[in-house]
Amino acid sequence: MSVDPRAALSVLVTAFERHLEACAGRRGEDDPSVMAAYDDLVEAFEAYDGALYDATGEMTPFDIYGSDDEDRDDEDDLEDEDDLDDDDDLDDDDDDLDDDELLADLDDEA
Repeated sequence: MSVDPRAALSVLVTAFERHLEACAGRRGEDDPSVMAAYDDLVEAFEAYDGALYDATGEMTPFDIYGSDDEDRDDEDDLEDEDDLDDDDDLDDDDDDLDDDELLADLDDEA
């Protein structure tokens, strides 16, 4: 049985309000009420996103971060960006050569 997206949206809005209240009244770095409100917000968002998709085939443009799997994915993305930077460094070496030197290198290879 699918959930009505409007009902899920109402639950999501309420979760946002509770999260705001918990954050405004937080008591310390690891306040359990803030953590609980955060978890409730994530759950409400995922329910809304799923209900929206089931009803319309559309999704929200948001992602939930924080799980271990996603943290690993982020680390992989950073490593991939580092690889791209390394490739850029190699390309920069060619920029130091003028056109005549490049052509001479090509003639030597042939």
